[in-house]
Amino acid sequence: MTIWSGADLICMERRPALVLANVQVPGGRRADIAIRDGRVVHTGAGSAADQVIDCTGLFVLPAAVDIHVHMRGGSQSAKEDWKTGSTSALAGGVTVVVDQPNTIPPLTTSEAFITRVHEAQAHSLCSFAINSGVTPDTPFEAMWKAGAMAFGETFFAPSSYGKALDAPELSRALGRIRGLGGLATIHAEGIAPGEDTNLAAHDSLRSPEGEREAVIAVQACNPVGCRIHFCHMSTAGAIDAAKGTVEVTPHHLLLSREKTGSADSRFKVNPPVRTEAERRALWTRWERIDIIASDHAPHTKAEKALPFPDAPSGVPGVETMVPLLMAEMIDRRITLTDLVQKTATAPAALIGIPPAGFVPGDRADFALYPRSAVTVEPEILHSRCGWTPFEGCRAVFPETVIMGGAVVYRDGEFFRGNPSWFAGRGHVPQSQEPPGT
Repeated sequence: MTIWSGADLICMERRPALVLANVQVPGGRRADIAIRDGRVVHTGAGSAADQVIDCTGLFVLPAAVDIHVHMRGGSQSAKEDWKTGSTSALAGGVTVVVDQPNTIPPLTTSEAFITRVHEAQAHSLCSFAINSGVTPDTPFEAMWKAGAMAFGETFFAPSSYGKALDAPELSRALGRIRGLGGLATIHAEGIAPGEDTNLAAHDSLRSPEGEREAVIAVQACNPVGCRIHFCHMSTAGAIDAAKGTVEVTPHHLLLSREKTGSADSRFKVNPPVRTEAERRALWTRWERIDIIASDHAPHTKAEKALPFPDAPSGVPGVETMVPLLMAEMIDRRITLTDLVQKTATAPAALIGIPPAGFVPGDRADFALYPRSAVTVEPEILHSRCGWTPFEGCRAVFPETVIMGGAVVYRDGEFFRGNPSWFAGRGHVPQSQEPPGT
């Protein structure tokens, strides 16, 4: 009787296009990851391949899915566009991004949505999904069939380029989204009247208590039980009140007013950068945080240099999201397992795309990281906006990034891959639409 090994069986088929050799997989053992046709086909003993990358001494992680980015473009191209934003994503170990719909014009018609998809298909270097805007007039069914991944971020407080819904409008929207089986992503803040003159005032006007109350109010608008995801939560109290999935950003975990000063509008963001006490309290809810996302929202240096009341809210972050967390992991403040769960596994599960990972059949998207950190400087980043709120922080950037089984970034050089558009579950390709729709 002949006994075949896993490596023998691979050789009987077409040889793998790529093998990642000497990978430390979850559980601690060393294995080779064989990849073919964009998927993992074997984890175990090595085999011949068209290309082999030795991963000795490297952290090999499933590449991240950043479910909250604003890729700008169009009239906002001076801030960012699909090419520069996706380049920045790949250089940070992110191979899938979910673009938010508060673009100019906003994505509240199927025509605008399809135009946005075509723009991304033409220019994005990474894979992507796109959300639908939510307004009282949004044609939800048409957006769902056009391929919207989710609905929102839905504004329960106004933000840059986003108009807020009131409670009755939100309740009606959640009912329609629930009827489609969709996901609603929510920007929940309470905003008090007053002069927005500096970071302390910004924090006061968009207070921690206001955020918690907004979360409670949103949930009261959802008697139908629509699936809800809360975006960029910034306080422990708001997380405690939330009953849906919870997303937190690196800037809320790592920055505070005490660290940034009070008058620097570069750090103006919604929800605000909080006090050091609030930042530390946010870390105590680490186990409750489902997903880390960047809320990558670039503005030009000139815009952020405007007087504080006139400066737009938002910071870039897609390229630094995972590298900053890698530094936290190296310093043993978080585990590698949690990092992968919150940046890769859980985001993919939330939006319903195939996971990246080490199991045969998984999406072959990986990022290979060294074991030492560097200092973040604007000059090493790729966003068109040209600045970062994390200047001077420690981070671990990937040496190599693999998307769909192909190397798309290595040692500072980019290579064209085959990015995918991940359409939502309701997508009906135009050629397959029923007559009369």
